[in-house]
Amino acid sequence: MPTHEETAAFLRDYRRLTPAQRARLTAAQAAFIEDLRAMEAGQRTWFRPGLVRKLTNAPGQFELRWASDGRATFSLGAEQRSGRLHILWRRCGTHDILP
Repeated sequence: MPTHEETAAFLRDYRRLTPAQRARLTAAQAAFIEDLRAMEAGQRTWFRPGLVRKLTNAPGQFELRWASDGRATFSLGAEQRSGRLHILWRRCGTHDILP
């Protein structure tokens, strides 16, 4: 199971989301975690199409797409548990949160 942490900015952004936006983000995170588990098991090399992409203006950062105008940015951090990916959630919201 991947480990994770959230920045203060992510938590602040999350509190601003509507209940419907939170539900869509949670659903996308479930697919995201499923793909991460498959990567840890060697069954996938990348995320399913359309779910994650690299941010061109922020090296080492990625976006999780959860709606047409809904994104959550993250980066991969140092392992907290051996063999487990670690996710640092940075921001969430509309395109306005992108660097």
